[in-house]
Amino acid sequence: FVGVGNSGKIVRSTDNGSTFSAVTSVDSIHLNGVAFGNNTFVAVGSGGKIVRSTDNGLTFSAVTSVDSTFLYGVAFGNNTFVGVGSSGKIVRSTDNGSSFTAVTPVNSNISSYPYYHHYGVTFGNNTFVGVGASGSGSDLTDPGSIVRSTDNGSTFTTVPPQNSQYLFGVAFGNNTFVGVGYRGKIVRSTDNGSSFTAVTPVNLTILRGVTFGNNTFLGVGQSGKIVRSTDNGSTFS
Repeated sequence: FVGVGNSGKIVRSTDNGSTFSAVTSVDSIHLNGVAFGNNTFVAVGSGGKIVRSTDNGLTFSAVTSVDSTFLYGVAFGNNTFVGVGSSGKIVRSTDNGSSFTAVTPVNSNISSYPYYHHYGVTFGNNTFVGVGASGSGSDLTDPGSIVRSTDNGSTFTTVPPQNSQYLFGVAFGNNTFVGVGYRGKIVRSTDNGSSFTAVTPVNLTILRGVTFGNNTFLGVGQSGKIVRSTDNGSTFS
């Protein structure tokens, strides 16, 4: 297991998460997300930072950044790493994270949406799905944003309707995508991310992340909040 965080922090566990040890940081730039594929860990962060490990997380090295745009999330699928971030930024690597290129933004008028950001991305059923926010940034009830790629991250399209609040995390399991976000928002898709429907929230606590395992979706958020679904995201408790 590899975790990343503020000031370039990287930690690693080889005993199923029972204990963690520190890995030498590449530098002090914040890291926001990490993914694994093809025996490679890739982490992304502030200022477009990308770092990479091919020795099971023992050591990391810097990858040339596409630009200085913040990256918040990264995912792996079909021999492709996809990173997402602020201002609609999407980057992609098909050489195990050795190099990244920019993907054409979904929104051609990003300048009018200063808070058009992607915060999370995941992969399932040959589909990348990214979630985030779009709007004026006047408050966190601005519309959420969902984007989707079915060509290994080469191109992305928006998923209508975009009527949800900010979404911060997304996961895939049992042919279902689940996204979580502001004010307890939970959305769900069973058609490979072509459309999403709202799930009844547990409460109004902000949910920051979600994952899937053993036929269970788990979402986590502020104030120690944990929510759980055992029916493919149809209901949470």
